[in-house]
Amino acid sequence: MSTETAAPVQMVNVQIDGVWHQFPKGTRVIEACSQAQKFIPRYCYHPKLSSPGNCRMCLVEMGMPKMTPDRKPVIGADGKPEIGWIPRPQISCAQDVAEGMGIRTDSPMVQDCRKGVMEFLLINHPLDCPICDQAGECRLQEFSVEYGQAHSRFLEPKVKKPKNVELGPRVTLDAERCILCTRCIRFMNEVAKDDVIGILDRGSFSTIACHPGRILDNNYSLNTVDICPVGALTNTDFRFKMRVWFLKETKTIDINCGTGSNIVVGSRENTIYRITPRENNEVNGVWLPDSHRLNFKWVNDPKRLQQPLVKSQPVDWRTATAIAAEILKSKTSSEVWLVASGRATNEELFLTTRLIDALEIQKQHDIIPRQGEADGLLIAADRNPNTTGAKLLGVSAKDPGSRLKRLVEGVRSGAIKVVVTLGEDLTKAGLNETDLAKLEAIIALDVLPNRTTPYATVLLPGSAWIEKRGSMINLKGRLQRLNRGAAAPGEARDDWEILRDLIHGISGSNGLYMIEDLFKAMAADVPEFGGLSLSKIGDLGLPVIKEKPAAEPAEAVI
Repeated sequence: MSTETAAPVQMVNVQIDGVWHQFPKGTRVIEACSQAQKFIPRYCYHPKLSSPGNCRMCLVEMGMPKMTPDRKPVIGADGKPEIGWIPRPQISCAQDVAEGMGIRTDSPMVQDCRKGVMEFLLINHPLDCPICDQAGECRLQEFSVEYGQAHSRFLEPKVKKPKNVELGPRVTLDAERCILCTRCIRFMNEVAKDDVIGILDRGSFSTIACHPGRILDNNYSLNTVDICPVGALTNTDFRFKMRVWFLKETKTIDINCGTGSNIVVGSRENTIYRITPRENNEVNGVWLPDSHRLNFKWVNDPKRLQQPLVKSQPVDWRTATAIAAEILKSKTSSEVWLVASGRATNEELFLTTRLIDALEIQKQHDIIPRQGEADGLLIAADRNPNTTGAKLLGVSAKDPGSRLKRLVEGVRSGAIKVVVTLGEDLTKAGLNETDLAKLEAIIALDVLPNRTTPYATVLLPGSAWIEKRGSMINLKGRLQRLNRGAAAPGEARDDWEILRDLIHGISGSNGLYMIEDLFKAMAADVPEFGGLSLSKIGDLGLPVIKEKPAAEPAEAVI
């Protein structure tokens, strides 16, 4: 065993607005001030990108200790080094703290500098605020109120620049609003590794544009909209659809792959309008793929399943559940198979194990694997968000999908007569429509119609991920929480409630009536969840399974 220990972090003493603090060596001045509860406005600076220092909004006063002729610090009456202040402002975004450094974040010089910078930035800026999509979350608006002036001394006509420029299929540019912070350029170069945007022309006529023969079509292009501090880059899909202050923001996680990126869902009246990334440095940093953030239209699809059906006829929930239970009880354990989903929550998978026990169909169940190509950033090859949870709870085979061949063989030989499918299309498991028609009964729980639902004897409408509470485990073994941001349409119900009632109909066991109680029961059975609750998971999640290198998604750039 190695006896090496990590080298101690070197700390430096820094005076901020007259108060001394300690910070690790290498901390940027702007971050040190934030840690000391002294916010410094910024436009070009972003903590995940390089610091060009071109907006000048983060100017502060800096100084270093006065030195005696023999190069020793001059000590003041308070026992601390006296500061010799530099007679001109310094940018704080590209400077690291140093021993004995002094910083003034709100002196008369700093206030004058901020007013001058704001006046300069607004010289050619159009008065678009009433119609700008960035209104309500615009740094230029906020800082102009807090640090700017109430009037403009600029009398000449403003420079006109292109508007409504489609940089790519998902991003629209209003160049008049751009303040040339270069965040978008640096993101595409440093994170997306796609050098597609640059600055054209000079002086007041400078503007961002795509390089000749190129368009902004990278799958991470919408991150440039997230980090744009003004309304220059806008999401074409979201543009002019909803004011941000009308949106209800729900913190949850992405369900498009095993990375489990943290997201914020913006919705109003049960309609999702946009999805944006949420910072979690252990998962996705502050980024999110376009393909993941735009894959939400199906939640509001008018074809959503909204009422229980038995042989295509609408029934109430009690009737549908009772008929499904009677069908399952009428068959022997060898005649029933269950197909679960790697997109289900841990709570749903836990109840699935109880359903498996009630039916006595051990090893006659599996999940359908979904494999794609990892992109080297945030998209994992495993397109199921909770394969790890399915393995942990024993719903999936060790090699997910390896048992499905036995399902196909059993259906075609006539040995399997009833199949329960929980959120999956059985044709993805290898069955064809002839096989589906051959089965005596199919009990299907799903959100949207698919190739299986027309053959379902009992069809139970479930909830989409934004309509659920629960938890999932990503490919790195991190337990994360889903939160409900909208209500399920019609008579659709939470999947765990449907499973609970189905188990009750088969075994007569007492049910659970709150998701918190369900998690508590699961934590009592699964050691990895011991001592946890949904509330203890928190917004950023907790590691519950030791990460295995072979199961890692492609390394995320965060």
